Amino acid sequence: MDMPPERFNFATFLIERNTARGERVAYRDDTRSLSYGALHDGIRRCAGLLRTAGLQREQRVLLLMHDNVDWPVAFLGALYAGVVPVAVNTLLTADDYAYMLQHSRAQAVLTSGALLPVLREALAKVGDASEVRQLWVSTPPPELRADETPFLAALDAAVPLAAPAETLADEAAFWLYSSGSTGRPKGTVHTHGNLWWTGELYGKPFLALRENDIVFSAAKLFFAYGLGNGLTFPLMAGATTVLMAERPTPAAVFKRLVEHKPTVFYGVPTLYAGMLASPELPARSQVALRVCTSAGEALPREIGERFTAHFGAEILDGIGSTEMLHIFLSNRAGEVHYGSTGKPVPGYELELRDEEGRPVAAGEVGDLFIKGPSAALMYWHNREKSRATYQGEWLKSGDKYSVDADGYYTYAGRSDDMLKVSGQYVSPFEVESALAQHTAVLEAAVIGVADAEGLTKTKAFVVLKAGTSASEDELKAFVKSRLTPHKYPRSIEFVPELPKTATGKIQRFKLREREAGKP
Repeated sequence: MDMPPERFNFATFLIERNTARGERVAYRDDTRSLSYGALHDGIRRCAGLLRTAGLQREQRVLLLMHDNVDWPVAFLGALYAGVVPVAVNTLLTADDYAYMLQHSRAQAVLTSGALLPVLREALAKVGDASEVRQLWVSTPPPELRADETPFLAALDAAVPLAAPAETLADEAAFWLYSSGSTGRPKGTVHTHGNLWWTGELYGKPFLALRENDIVFSAAKLFFAYGLGNGLTFPLMAGATTVLMAERPTPAAVFKRLVEHKPTVFYGVPTLYAGMLASPELPARSQVALRVCTSAGEALPREIGERFTAHFGAEILDGIGSTEMLHIFLSNRAGEVHYGSTGKPVPGYELELRDEEGRPVAAGEVGDLFIKGPSAALMYWHNREKSRATYQGEWLKSGDKYSVDADGYYTYAGRSDDMLKVSGQYVSPFEVESALAQHTAVLEAAVIGVADAEGLTKTKAFVVLKAGTSASEDELKAFVKSRLTPHKYPRSIEFVPELPKTATGKIQRFKLREREAGKP
């Protein structure tokens, strides 16, 4: 396979690739659309704006923005200038942003008007330690402070950068913070070349995007999954991307599927479950889906089968990570095995290892290790975590899997979520999947709880579908009928919702903390 050249700037690569598509629509959000020509002009102007403001090569700019057409302009404009955008989750607290501002030493911030209050609070917490010298606001409110500048006005007045920064393929290009499902977020440093690799290894062969495709991702651009879905892959193909600023509720997703008729949709398991449970689920004739994807957590078999039966489109369930930037293990169109995460994406190598680092036998559960060209460089200022995750050419994912004789991988849970009950390992995901097959269950999470004698027992937290009911004994018997006896949950608690990250990953550690805090 070809490789990106040693001197490589991903923003420049996209501009050159789409020069002939100037009039085609690149992005469409809730209020505006942006042609490829306007995108390219915006990228150069943003780069000029950053440089004029005094930002130098490799300095960081915090990107705290809702998904709209300004987001790709800002992200790619920074890359074009050799400035490093730090794309952060829009659903965090002022304390989180204060930490990220200090940790990244951001010299500037690009934000959305709706996020100004929490950003101002974060900057106040940082105080004199802040290195921010410029703050630009997309979709600004009527009243701005003296040090806050409307982004579009500044962009219109900016002089386009005459030439892109001569960056290297292996040069630090951008950061993404891990989702924090297991603790404090880590600043994950990616290169210009990593974006290209995900497009070549996954985007092209698995999605086969074409110029006339319209894509829509429920996962936001600040996530590794969403960045590939809504920027890398469609721009490498010259396709059109629909962006949505609001939260991806089933109703909000249905609106875009029906109005904009995307041909490719990227979702997550909890969203697919919510969509199928909604009375507003559109008919197959109302949408134009040809393929869908899922990541974040393993997709339950029943959800995938029901979705395909209704819409006719397959869901390509896969797994990626912030550290690998996108999906490295996936089902492929026409070869989907629901209940499985598929086979390794060509270009990546996978190994399953036991606690001593030895390969496990076929069918046995092991820790998943990945080797591939899109791996991040490191966690910024975190040598201990970097060494634990980035082990030579291999990356330790933190997930447990088994692989069958046909090469299909099946998820067995996070390494720190696996339970040992009565001397035997139990995968929380396996129990959750069994519970999810019950007609009354919307979603479930399983953790280990110590009994009076200090022995681990499984406990399930269950969210029921609206208008349904089920008893604890009924669900226990249901699981017993599908799994080996020692795996059924010893206790079940019905809850209105489960704690999750913004990507939809269940935060079992919060359930464990809650149980530990009980008298």
